[in-house]
Amino acid sequence: MNKLMKGIIFGGLAAAVVSGATLAGAAQGTTNAGGAAKAKSKNLIVLIGDGMGPAQISAARYFQQYTKGVSHLNIDPYYVGQATTYADRGEDGGKIVSGIVTDSASAGTAFATGHKTYNAGISVSNEDVSKPFASIIEAAESTGKATGLVTTARITHATPAVYASHVRNRDNEAAIASQYLESGVDVLMGGGKQFFVTKEEKGKRTDKSLIPDFTAKGYTVVENVSALNALTSKNTKVLGLFGSSHVAYVPDRTPETPSLAAMTSKALNILSTDKDGFVMMIEGGRIDHAGHANDLPTLVQEALDFDAAFKTAIDFAKKNGNTSVVVTADHETGGLSLSRDNIYEINIDLWNKQKHSSESLAAALEAAQTPEEIRSIVTTNTWITDLTDEEVTQIMNGDGSSYKREGAYNAVISKRLLVGWSGHGHSAVDVGVWAYGPIADKVKGQVDNTQIATAGAGILGLDLNKRSAELQSKYLYPKFKISRDNEVLYPAEALAKALGGTYKGDASAAKLALKNNTIDVSLTGKTAKLNGKTVAYTVDVDNGVLYLPLTAFNQLTGTTLKWDALSERLVLR
Repeated sequence: MNKLMKGIIFGGLAAAVVSGATLAGAAQGTTNAGGAAKAKSKNLIVLIGDGMGPAQISAARYFQQYTKGVSHLNIDPYYVGQATTYADRGEDGGKIVSGIVTDSASAGTAFATGHKTYNAGISVSNEDVSKPFASIIEAAESTGKATGLVTTARITHATPAVYASHVRNRDNEAAIASQYLESGVDVLMGGGKQFFVTKEEKGKRTDKSLIPDFTAKGYTVVENVSALNALTSKNTKVLGLFGSSHVAYVPDRTPETPSLAAMTSKALNILSTDKDGFVMMIEGGRIDHAGHANDLPTLVQEALDFDAAFKTAIDFAKKNGNTSVVVTADHETGGLSLSRDNIYEINIDLWNKQKHSSESLAAALEAAQTPEEIRSIVTTNTWITDLTDEEVTQIMNGDGSSYKREGAYNAVISKRLLVGWSGHGHSAVDVGVWAYGPIADKVKGQVDNTQIATAGAGILGLDLNKRSAELQSKYLYPKFKISRDNEVLYPAEALAKALGGTYKGDASAAKLALKNNTIDVSLTGKTAKLNGKTVAYTVDVDNGVLYLPLTAFNQLTGTTLKWDALSERLVLR
């Protein structure tokens, strides 16, 4: 996708409501909440099981009961209800979608900020010129609380990103990493080193390495278990990067790869020393990835890894006595079914017979040239010694998705395990909510995911609206185009109105006005006048929408707006 199309397709949608459209009036009250209230808890821990729907929870519980004789997960006693997960209407590949099936960016925006947005949007409103929404972590930062983000995914991935960055497209992970540097978040732990270092350092940044900048700001950078264990409470700022991309799956980890519980424990030790309290988010990010791949054995291990991290968090909360804990998911992934083919059975005795994740086999499966090679790969990693010719052919042909032979391998394994999947994407089912402390009463029953944010802000006494207003006075996130001359162009009507001006126009002419300045544009002649004098603006009309360069808006406002190309935002002051 070229940059012009990126700016248009991922840039947001016209005519969307700032606070987020809702499917039912019941959610309206939560999306606009966020004013300050009297604090009932000093600390808040939010845990997100990415992709963790009801079937994923059941699978982990059944497996634990079968292998360990333990009939309940650590989170089970704290179940309080369920949450809807839908997003705003948005675009996907140029097609308008309802938003009923969310992605992690829009769902994360909801439970971090209390506002709905479109799929791919990171804590910004659903408009042609978006405004940033403050997260509960950003509101906590402004009151002096310590803050932390911990995940098994890339730290720049959508779920952690919504808490401390703002971009129109979640794929802009280099910008997310840069915004973390300015965010003030004290503890950042996960994968994603590639977005902090340059291509020369085996990363993906084209500008510079951020590691020296984080070090200069007082962060201790750690990249393995040994360095993590060596941290003390004196290390008040930490950047943990435990992988170039995501943290390795549980079955693929080495002794130097930390568990989610280990990261959580160390983060709590550091953050809990702040006298003003703390807010942190902990994500089991790879439950989702295993669901996308349809890799049930790995998914179960990731869910149990998450449940162990919850135990670390709940044990801290009970001992501390002034901490609320809330757990939910952004969505379900894979459409997991714990049965298939009209067979009233699950072969749970086989769920722990796979040695490594399917991800670890993907390259070898793609490289295999013969049926014998496929059989060898499968036999080495699983209990299967009787792979049929039909199954071999199925794997070699791939499953027709982007997962190719890995997807077909998992289809073979899933059939033998007697579990099913609806596909490799997300589904729209409600997700569970678990809670402890004063927040529990505010998220019980049937709630919308936006209520996770507003309830958290309420029990901490934080004002999300005030912090959002502060951010909105600094930045705007417009749709944009890149001209053939590499000039950035902005939608004239939407940006003029966002800046406080007016716009009147038709198919042939337009007038922008703000204070004592006017810009008259001929859409047919592609010419413009500022206060009656001809000016050399680039005038572009795309599908009836007028686009103008930044010079036009600087002259209209009489100020100097700056374009932050990395974060794709306008800096207002």
